[in-house]
Amino acid sequence: MAIQKVLVVDDSKTELMFLTDLLQKKGMQVRTAENADEAFRRLAEEKPDLILMDVVMPGQNGFQLTRAISRDPQYSDVPIIMCTSKNQETDRVWGMRQGARGYITKPVDPAELQAKIDSLN
Repeated sequence: MAIQKVLVVDDSKTELMFLTDLLQKKGMQVRTAENADEAFRRLAEEKPDLILMDVVMPGQNGFQLTRAISRDPQYSDVPIIMCTSKNQETDRVWGMRQGARGYITKPVDPAELQAKIDSLN
């Protein structure tokens, strides 16, 4: 199943614009959310094929949100790739333990992101 619908969760408007533009050029439909509450509203409106998740956000952080989504039976099949400035190995391991299927550090390398997405198909 090819990934068509992507939800990007990030509190940075710059990152949202960058990732949206990148994914739309690949023919994907992109929806965005700037925090956990908005992310859950977007999930309820339309289930995505993939979620790109920032870690450092106000309120619930990306690790907590990834855990909540990946443990919800309704969304547990939606792969999550963390896209974050947190570049320590311990952060990557923790993100994967919360349910992420991939981990990329910012600035996001378009080729690396595409490779991660391709590996999910």
